[in-house]
Amino acid sequence: MSDPDFRLPARPGVGFKPEHYREALTAPLGFYEVHAENYMGAGGAPHAMLERLHADHAISVHGVGLSIGGAGPLDPEHLKRLKILLDRHQPESFSEHLAWSSHGAAWLNDLLPLPYTDQSLATICAHIDEVQTTLGRRLLLENPATYVTFAESTWAEVDFLREITRRTGCGLLLDVNNVFVSATNHRKDARAYLAEFPLSAVGEIHLAGHESEDLPDGPLLIDSHSRPVADPVWALFADLITRTGPLPTLIEWDNDVPGFDVLLAEAARAETLLEGVRHAA
Repeated sequence: MSDPDFRLPARPGVGFKPEHYREALTAPLGFYEVHAENYMGAGGAPHAMLERLHADHAISVHGVGLSIGGAGPLDPEHLKRLKILLDRHQPESFSEHLAWSSHGAAWLNDLLPLPYTDQSLATICAHIDEVQTTLGRRLLLENPATYVTFAESTWAEVDFLREITRRTGCGLLLDVNNVFVSATNHRKDARAYLAEFPLSAVGEIHLAGHESEDLPDGPLLIDSHSRPVADPVWALFADLITRTGPLPTLIEWDNDVPGFDVLLAEAARAETLLEGVRHAA
């Protein structure tokens, strides 16, 4: 596996939406992120827009359909189409999820959790090895937002992720909102989780909004990507980057998408925090 010298700048970016195309061309952002599956057609406006954006901005391609955590083999046709996309656009980063989303020919249209066992670890590492070898590039693996835990799990999530990076050489995409959502749902301490996270492997950060529902034993948070980043997530992010230094930081907003000015305001808040860390160094 080669590891091209493609890197995202340590600045904020936002998820690209076609309705924001004209404004996005000249926006003062470090990068844009797109979902791989939206660009797997042979041509047309999506590719033309992405090529034009990439002329002046770095690009991160974020996959949602590889099903790396699935028990079965990877879909060779999906992987082939993904390689064509990445070879065509040569993005500065590619990432996927620690989750599964398909079983055989059935596509479940969701990012589903998995138990952290020796067996699932071996399967995931084999899948990542296959992906990185096929694509000829390093993958960043994203920590999940979870709503259930598995009694059969024998690994803590941070140890599971650390071992994946050790065995495969992949990097990590640290989604701070996912950390907060999962910690709240399981009545854990998000800061304690981040204190154990293998930060040296992190190549990108995600920030997003979430929804909350009240249950008898406390709140249930849903990783909805439909709201501004919550203040507790900003606080976790601010503390995190004092330890890591500035990192590429994406504002994710995929549902109930607002005007581009709202996304820019979220990115500006991230830039203020990143700039504070630069000046303190």
